[in-house]
Amino acid sequence: MEFFYPNFINDFWRIMGLLFFHDKEHFIIQGTKKFDKESIVSFAEKHGFAFFDTASKVNRLKDNASDNFLEILEPTDIASLLSEMPDCHRIVTTGGKASEELLNQINLQLSEPIHEIPSVGTCCTFYAWNRSMEWWRMPSTSRAYPMSLDKKAAHYAKLL
Repeated sequence: MEFFYPNFINDFWRIMGLLFFHDKEHFIIQGTKKFDKESIVSFAEKHGFAFFDTASKVNRLKDNASDNFLEILEPTDIASLLSEMPDCHRIVTTGGKASEELLNQINLQLSEPIHEIPSVGTCCTFYAWNRSMEWWRMPSTSRAYPMSLDKKAAHYAKLL
């Protein structure tokens, strides 16, 4: 994958276009069904966005992206990633499986565990990895997720 959310039918870059430029087509190459990778990379660097999966190795039990058919074989070492980003104080998850894995890794760092994953559109705060952190749970930007683009954008506006 060249960059995160490259699938043209995923709404992530449309949401970012709406929130930052008031234009859901801002990151689309005009006249195509492709996102402008260079524009996206520049935008992400300017705004301090970093993307990574909570799993480095997975087994898809069926030929789809559903969490129900996803087995994590090798979790990503979140602590190691964050050690390279000392200014990072906010983590976002969208899927249930990613949220479960992040909860597991956060709780390894805490003396008082977090008992619940934040509900969609909310966050919790905690101290781990030598810093204060926010963990936001956002709606999936997949069109399969049953929420309108405008409602998804409203959730992401709270985060940003």
